[in-house]
Amino acid sequence: MKVIVVRLRPFPRYYKLIIAAVLFVSMALLLFPIVMPNRPDFPKQYRYEKWNGSGGVELHTIQTTPDNVSLRTIDSNVTATPYYGVNGGFFWEGALLSIAVVNGRPLKGEPGDYGSGWYNTGVNNHLKRGTLVWDGISRRFTVQIVSEADELVVTDKRHYWAQGGVSMSLGDETGWRREMIAQEMPSYDNGHMRTGLVYDSQNRLYMIVSPTRCTVEQFRTAIKERFADRKLVDGIFLDGDGSSQLQAKQVRLPGDKRQVYQMLAVVK
Repeated sequence: MKVIVVRLRPFPRYYKLIIAAVLFVSMALLLFPIVMPNRPDFPKQYRYEKWNGSGGVELHTIQTTPDNVSLRTIDSNVTATPYYGVNGGFFWEGALLSIAVVNGRPLKGEPGDYGSGWYNTGVNNHLKRGTLVWDGISRRFTVQIVSEADELVVTDKRHYWAQGGVSMSLGDETGWRREMIAQEMPSYDNGHMRTGLVYDSQNRLYMIVSPTRCTVEQFRTAIKERFADRKLVDGIFLDGDGSSQLQAKQVRLPGDKRQVYQMLAVVK
């Protein structure tokens, strides 16, 4: 009988070094796991909710605090940015037509510049429109009807932010529609996607987008119905239709995929 003898060649030295290195790294990871820092573009300090109203209006909401909000200029769809949040005010060809001011500075350009975020602007002139203001010193929200940032009343011009839109007048069931029309809300009786900001008595901010094509009145009614238990104080309508966009970990609503030029982003 023929016996076959197989001689096993010893591992080359560099194989032994590789194996030793792999074992060392594995043990190190077990003892000292790598902790990745939270990415600033993926915040966690917010609450997302989806709700379907009795009128068929679907609402998507990001709830957060006013200190956790940053007004930002962008040049893309909200869902194409690294931020969670919603679209901001009205615009035209890149110019901001709603107040968008942080600590006395407009988001684009200088105070007084057209399209900088210093003015609430209509078709042919500046408009007095509802502007949501967070006063960082007095720690309270207000909706102020102004045409430019210089008219805003705050405790300290270095500690506030302001986002322009159109008044919701949540506490005025008889006059809200008249005020909204006076502020020249676009397409208020047509079916469009909608965006709004509202706040409650605890200074909780709600960024709300409806992908449902609805009128302004249907959108406002759905908000009041959804948050009937939250003691809402007031709010504003933002730009709508294809500009109604929202991004969170749970959902991405791109509107009609158009680019917008300003948003409210969640920071933390």
